[in-house]
Order: sequence, then C-alpha cells, then structure tokens
Amino acid sequence: MIPEGDERERLVCTDCGYIAYDNPKIVVGSVVRHEDRYLLCRRAIDPRKGYWTLPAGYLELGESTEAGAMREAWEEARARIGLDGLLAIYSIQHLSQVQLIYRARLLDAAIAAGPESLEVRLFRWDEIPWADIAFPSVRWSLDADRKAGDGPLVPVTNPATEPAPKLAGGL
Repeated sequence: MIPEGDERERLVCTDCGYIAYDNPKIVVGSVVRHEDRYLLCRRAIDPRKGYWTLPAGYLELGESTEAGAMREAWEEARARIGLDGLLAIYSIQHLSQVQLIYRARLLDAAIAAGPESLEVRLFRWDEIPWADIAFPSVRWSLDADRKAGDGPLVPVTNPATEPAPKLAGGL
C-alpha cells in the first residue's frame, strides 16, 4: 500500500495504520594507519570469508558514527584507534548501505584478530593483497587515503567509474 502523502509502497498495518519504513543500513569503519602501514582484517565470516577488509561494520542504535568506527576496530582487530576525520561517504545502492569511512591511526601497535577476523596485519602499500580485497569500497577507501596524503581531509564519494546514485523519483 502507498500511504497518503508518500510515493512508495510500504507495509502498513490495516488495524492501527503503523507504517513500517525499511531504510538503508549505516556502515562505519576506518582506514587505520601505523607509520607507513595499513591495518587490514581477513574476514572470518560471510560474505567474502577469507578476504581482506578494513575494520568496519554496522552502526548500532544509539551510537555515534565515530564511536561505531572505534568499536569496529576493537571488535575486529583489537585495535585502539584515534580518528583523524571523515575520509569517505559511499552510497552502495544495491545493498541499501551508506558507508562512512574515517581516517584513523593506531594508538599503540598491539593488534590481534577479533571474533570476526581470521587474522589481522599491517601492510605496506606494495604488500596489500589487492587480489584478495573483499569489497570495492575497501579499495576506494585505501586509494582515497593515499591520494589525500597527510593533508586536510575532504570526504570523497563513490568513484566516477561507479554508477551515479539515482535520485528519488527516478531523476
């Protein structure tokens, strides 16, 4: 049913009129650097089990995006991190995700695989296992961080090679 004043089909309770909105999921994560190396986690869960990714995951209810990125680094890599700013905002339409990726630094060099990681490692740029990267946005984020260098961060969005997000109403 399309509720009054809306343009999309929604699940609507015929008894009380409650409208169930199904909205995108927010993913938070970070490109974590330590000296000249990047922290990557080898996934212990599907999707893409065994492939390398950034420490990232779904934002929890009542959690700030910054706190979520720090929590994910701890959960996946037992990494204590400091955030340096927002690096990227990606719209992943086919998954109904919005990804907020921060630039971060390790506060100490101690890292270890958490329950969702098979292993964690610090890679120099030329050591990154590019053929085994789990998701396109991981590559985009690493590239964005490298291009930004140590200068001020201006958050990037989906690369031009990706389809442009569609606007509401099919525009």
